[in-house]
Amino acid sequence: MAYTVYYIILMHFYIIIVAATSNALTRPKFSSILVFGDSTVDTGNNNYIITVAKGNHLPYGRDFPGHVPTGRFSNGKLVPDFLASYLNIKDTVPPFLHPNLSNEQLLTGVSFASGGSGFDELTTLASNSISVSNQIELFEVYLSKLKGIAGEDKAKQILGDALVIVSAGTNDFILNIYNLPSRKLEFNITAYQDFLQNNLQTFIKKLYDLGCRNFAVTGLPPIGCLPFQITLKFEKDRKCVEDENLDAKVYNQKLAKRLLGIQAMFTGSRVVYTEIYDPLIDIINRPEKYGFVKTNIGCCGSGLLEVAPSCNAITPTCEDASKYVFWDSVHPTEAVYQHIAKYIEMEVLFKFQFHKDYTYENNVSPHITR
Repeated sequence: MAYTVYYIILMHFYIIIVAATSNALTRPKFSSILVFGDSTVDTGNNNYIITVAKGNHLPYGRDFPGHVPTGRFSNGKLVPDFLASYLNIKDTVPPFLHPNLSNEQLLTGVSFASGGSGFDELTTLASNSISVSNQIELFEVYLSKLKGIAGEDKAKQILGDALVIVSAGTNDFILNIYNLPSRKLEFNITAYQDFLQNNLQTFIKKLYDLGCRNFAVTGLPPIGCLPFQITLKFEKDRKCVEDENLDAKVYNQKLAKRLLGIQAMFTGSRVVYTEIYDPLIDIINRPEKYGFVKTNIGCCGSGLLEVAPSCNAITPTCEDASKYVFWDSVHPTEAVYQHIAKYIEMEVLFKFQFHKDYTYENNVSPHITR
């Protein structure tokens, strides 16, 4: 009996120690959060440029703190906001183009992302968004400001310890391959995937040369499950467009391998593939597990085509957006973004923890370097 009690107590302490260790390992310390990409991570930069791609009007932002539209293309917060909060950096990530940023906001990071952008310069022609490559120019202005606030050495340290999020690619395929096939005469799908990833590699190198070291690069979502795509392709029973989903999966497989090669080229870097396809498709396929009801239409309007200007203050919306996977016909709801952020917290961020002491096999399993 005494042995049994002793064993139970010992196991209790073991569980506490393992849980504490696990929590420490999955919560790396970042100085700031820097965000590049498209509307999935644009926290309001498009408010300050001439473009039709804006989310700074109701009903966007109706569930954001204060119930105000901020320029985020959803009903509330985005993944970078949730990650910044989880990492104890800040509650929300402001857009760099906001004219009244404080020194503290600049020190802890901003978003340079622009709704409607992509890795292909052609993608932004219709919307006049800021392409991912041109977001480097905004970053260089930011870097100058950062050095003015913190000094050269401290700014270098902040960049080296920052988490850099890169999220783009969906618009490239939707606008240039699927819906407006402007690139199909030049590329087949395989070549276009390589073209985009070559541009991504160039982009990461520029950021690396400017001092960034920790990159979380997202793959593509299941593009064929976006309500907009389902509507345009007249899918029976509003099922996902499977060939577009297959393209996304192939792209992601290539991207994960490409990022390992990029990391190997850049000494001292962590370039981590960030899965978003799997958590999103799981929500779509098993909505009841996560508390969702509607998976193939958006909350805004009919949910079939409304997005940006066509989702506006006079457009009716669903009563409870948390039951919907999509807010408009393209962008997920805050509830889905929160689920994806939690997935990234649990499955991705720990990979930055082992930067100096661990190596990775296939970018998945950690192994102690001896």
